[in-house]
Amino acid sequence: MIQLTLNHNQLETTLDNVSLITDNDIYLFNEGTHYHLYEKLGSHPLVVNGVEGTYFAVWAPNAGQVFVKGDFNDWNDEGFPLTLRGQSGIWEGFIPGMTKGSLYKYRIIHRYNGYAVDKADPFNSHQEIPPRTASIVWDTEYPWHDREWMENRAKVNSFDAPISIYEVHLGSWMRIPEEGNRFLTYREIATKLAEYVKRLGFTHVELMPITEHPFYASWGYQTTGYFAPTSRYGTPQDFMYLIDHLHQEGIGVILDWVPSHFPTDLHGLNYFDGTHLYEHADPRQGFHPDWQSSIFNYGRNEISSFLISSAFFWLDKCHIDGLRVDAVASMLYLDYSRKDGEWVANKYGGRDNLEAIDFLKRFNQAVYQHFPDVQTIAEESTAWAKVSRPIYDGGLGFGLKWDMGWMHDTLKYMSLDPIARKHHHNLLTFRMIYAFNENFVLPLSHDEVVHGKGSLIGKMPGDYWQKFANLRVLFGYMYAQAAKKLLFMGAEFGQWQEWSHDRSLDWHLLDYPMHAGLQRWVTDLNHTYRQEKALHELDFSWEGFEWIDCDDWQQSVISLIRKSKSTDETILVVANFTPVPRYNYRLGVPNNGFWQELLNSDSGDYGGSGVGNFGGVTAEEIPCHDRAFSLNIHLPPLGILFFKTKIDLPENSVISIT
Repeated sequence: MIQLTLNHNQLETTLDNVSLITDNDIYLFNEGTHYHLYEKLGSHPLVVNGVEGTYFAVWAPNAGQVFVKGDFNDWNDEGFPLTLRGQSGIWEGFIPGMTKGSLYKYRIIHRYNGYAVDKADPFNSHQEIPPRTASIVWDTEYPWHDREWMENRAKVNSFDAPISIYEVHLGSWMRIPEEGNRFLTYREIATKLAEYVKRLGFTHVELMPITEHPFYASWGYQTTGYFAPTSRYGTPQDFMYLIDHLHQEGIGVILDWVPSHFPTDLHGLNYFDGTHLYEHADPRQGFHPDWQSSIFNYGRNEISSFLISSAFFWLDKCHIDGLRVDAVASMLYLDYSRKDGEWVANKYGGRDNLEAIDFLKRFNQAVYQHFPDVQTIAEESTAWAKVSRPIYDGGLGFGLKWDMGWMHDTLKYMSLDPIARKHHHNLLTFRMIYAFNENFVLPLSHDEVVHGKGSLIGKMPGDYWQKFANLRVLFGYMYAQAAKKLLFMGAEFGQWQEWSHDRSLDWHLLDYPMHAGLQRWVTDLNHTYRQEKALHELDFSWEGFEWIDCDDWQQSVISLIRKSKSTDETILVVANFTPVPRYNYRLGVPNNGFWQELLNSDSGDYGGSGVGNFGGVTAEEIPCHDRAFSLNIHLPPLGILFFKTKIDLPENSVISIT
């Protein structure tokens, strides 16, 4: 708790003038460059000259009066009056005796039309458990134990590091059926999730939004509390414990963050002070037709300060390692999901949302300036250029971008009957036309297993065995590609049911050999991906990727090579997307020697039929695929193989790639 010392002789007077806000704070806020507003606005327990209480500050420039009401005054509308700070639009005040745990809202009365409304605190760090909506006086103090992680996370988050992300919805990953199917708390899930993710070899978890949200079925994407972890699973300190524990187990944490829109719930940001304060006033720019939600007014500097402060809160106070920014495409285009006549062109007559673009650049610039060891990730579904390129190069400044095109193309291909796949071979290979235009993450995300789309394994064609084989080759192909990886929970063991936020994953399926085998396959993929530099060091460069043969469409076979920075290690990947084994398949390779079979998705350990190459193959001096050496291998049905060779180099030598 903050302690302030004032002139004792003026204690009675100064308690009415307690403030955490300086004139410079107001200047930066109005300029759009105040990124630590969570330390100034909202509610803050204080001790002023020995008097315990809470300081409140809220931005409501069009209010005529603002009161704090709560359990301290039996929710009387005429609660504690706040005082307007000059022309800043900020109302503030100190309430003696109001301490941590007190419930409150702001009673805001418009200056002219008498409109009155009760609002939750936009900057509160804790709220009542929904459907209740009151804010709670709280603090963000926590004794962190992740110093080693924080000092080394730059390496873990770097472009040349293995990044394999396990996407999680905390409310449905695991539940307690014996106790009314209740959620796990943040502290309960910490140990279980860390042990599971660590065992399977993922490097990061990505949490679907845990920012407070009134409607559970929105999965957190309809946010009201931009500074508050949802109270459904515990307190802010409980959430910090979850992050702390994951860090101590060597696991990074990425948070889904939603600056694109917010819900219209009465207690939230919408029409906050009797005016369109946070949202754009024109519904053609301020209302989202798809999600029936409000869109931030990115042209207002104070909104930039609010949103970037939210991002900083999670990175600063909660030690989050990355922010995945949701629905970026909806921010970039003024005509997103709108018909002619339903949108307003920019000042040049175009469809680009210039104010949102400027905000995204400002956001990324601020994050990387203050937190250079984290990553920002764009969920951007169009061909917008240079999303993950530096601002000085004309980019938006994100570190990474989801490759939505790969996800859709590949799932479309995999859903086809194998006999038809040869006619759609380009769906597998097309991404290499643009693969290095951005720093990509390959997502197999929650969006593909809801709303009637079915589970991943349910999308796979064929009988029971073929469905698992197809899913194994899909995962193998993802890990072979040049990009970082993301897999939504449940897919790793072949969840049959479409994902539902109202129930736990079907963990009992791991009692069945095929499901357990699929999980072992994902585990071995992760550990191999992490161990082999050739599979991750050059994910964003042509120097790390080379086709052997991308044109064998008649047999639905592709083969490629991945390389490390030093080129002394090379990984060969060959995939057969038909249920027909290919014996004596000859394949050109770049060098002589023994090629060790690292992984075979058709191994009996994974539920496969056991077709393979007895641990590896020695190259022969037989030209093939424009290479002097070649392998004669056996390709398993619906299988993928990873081979490794190591070039013998003189000690301390490095081959440069040109």
